[in-house]
Amino acid sequence: MQKLSELLAAWSAAVHETHHPQPPAYDGPDVSISYFTEKSGDVVAGAAFVARVRTGSDGHPYIGQAIERGASLILAQRSPAAAGVIVPPGVAYLQTPDTAEAQAWLAAAWEGFPSRQLVVIGVTGTDGKTTTSNILFNILRAAGIRAGLLSTIKADVGGAEELLELHVTTPESPVIQRYLRRMVDAGLTHCVLEVTSHALAQHRVAAVDFDMAVVTNITHEHLDYHGSYEAYFAAKRRLFEYLLQDLIRVPSLNRQKVELRRMAVINRDDSSYGPLQEFLAGRPLDVTRYGLNETEAGDADPLDATATDIAYGPHETALTLRLAGAGPLPVRAPLPGVFNVHNMLAAAAAARALGVVPETIRDGLESVPDLSGRMERIDRGQPFLVVVDFAHTPNALERAIAAARGMARGRVIAVFGSAGKRDVAKRRLMAEVAARTADVAVLTAEDPRTESLDDILAMMAGAATAAGGTEGETFWRVPDRGRAIHLALTLARPEDIVLICGKGHEQSMCFGTIEYPWDDRDATRAALAAFLEGRPMPDTGLPTFQ
Repeated sequence: MQKLSELLAAWSAAVHETHHPQPPAYDGPDVSISYFTEKSGDVVAGAAFVARVRTGSDGHPYIGQAIERGASLILAQRSPAAAGVIVPPGVAYLQTPDTAEAQAWLAAAWEGFPSRQLVVIGVTGTDGKTTTSNILFNILRAAGIRAGLLSTIKADVGGAEELLELHVTTPESPVIQRYLRRMVDAGLTHCVLEVTSHALAQHRVAAVDFDMAVVTNITHEHLDYHGSYEAYFAAKRRLFEYLLQDLIRVPSLNRQKVELRRMAVINRDDSSYGPLQEFLAGRPLDVTRYGLNETEAGDADPLDATATDIAYGPHETALTLRLAGAGPLPVRAPLPGVFNVHNMLAAAAAARALGVVPETIRDGLESVPDLSGRMERIDRGQPFLVVVDFAHTPNALERAIAAARGMARGRVIAVFGSAGKRDVAKRRLMAEVAARTADVAVLTAEDPRTESLDDILAMMAGAATAAGGTEGETFWRVPDRGRAIHLALTLARPEDIVLICGKGHEQSMCFGTIEYPWDDRDATRAALAAFLEGRPMPDTGLPTFQ
């Protein structure tokens, strides 16, 4: 339990004489708070209910229910009168311009602003941010740096790995701050934090004191939420804006953090490079650049990390790593595909900027463990390759198919879908990518949610046909994802590769409002067992299996 007055005082002290958001004025009753929640049904006595305003939802109509259930604090954007509630004596009502931002600062105050004791590296981008985060984490550990990790796949606090919630990349601010506090308490000095556009737009990391921002790429994604590419880019850019904000006025005991100049790591091969370069020009921070495009003579912005002599294999990529100020280093990393070269370069550039020596960077690249659902091979002795990958955007799908070309001599058979209640344009774009770059495609379910799966697949099939595909010859529609995987296996020939995209490491699939247990890797193993034994695909528990 913590007192509201103490949290507000800690917030005020941390941002005093800075441009950070100041705590709202408050002269109501002081109350003890046990935890924050945005779900009125989870409120018990002593809880702080946060009336979040999101796209398509609003917590203000549930304030009355939260009070009835014993909430000691209401965090709201509207006055009690505007929210239509009467606040009883003994309940604190804190009105703020943005409840998400206020919750972020209160959560940081609750945990004692732990990010001030860590070198925090934020990694963002449309595709590759999870892989890049994990590669960088592995390099830091190879360098003997006590680092923590918070990514899509897992949280790692001092070697203790934990899975996150379903369909979550960057958790809500109280969870983030709790993990950061645990990292500090475990004696860690660095944290690699994967940051999504939703997290940036919703202020989940607003009170995190970032030292470095790394971008992989910024392409077509989440336009259903952000509304436009420009708004999506602006959300991603906010991570770099955090680098330019005032230091939180909490003394840091981490000497490495105190001595480190804030840094941005950007991809010169991506369309985001120009706008980010322009935004960062003349700012008080260091900029590190990576990419594969050769630097032209006289270029004022040479690459700090690049690679040459690249050779792709089914299980690894060989290259010569070239870092500014260092000699060429041969690398053989267990990461196939050109997109993984960019991920390796992003991580290598960030690690070098943090002072890691080139030889240790090479060691970290070569010892990266298999990443769950990221170009993960499933082998049951079949005469062709089977790979599961998280690719769920048009760009990621195209890059995964390109990587698959370098892994097998035969055809590429892609299995994928497109999520419901998400960016509708992706459905057409992903189907077009597959029709253009894969040899065979099987269109199937991927979290249809409350939308009609048949309608989603019809839109995708229409786009595949328009792009030159022929249904029943170069692409199929199979609503049940398990049966779709099984069909792809029956279509495969020796030396082909079956690429199953879109779910990766995820542990559920959403139909309607129900999350059904689902793991692409387990389903693929079941499909392979059935295929090799000449049996039909067994029921995997989805409502589409009829």
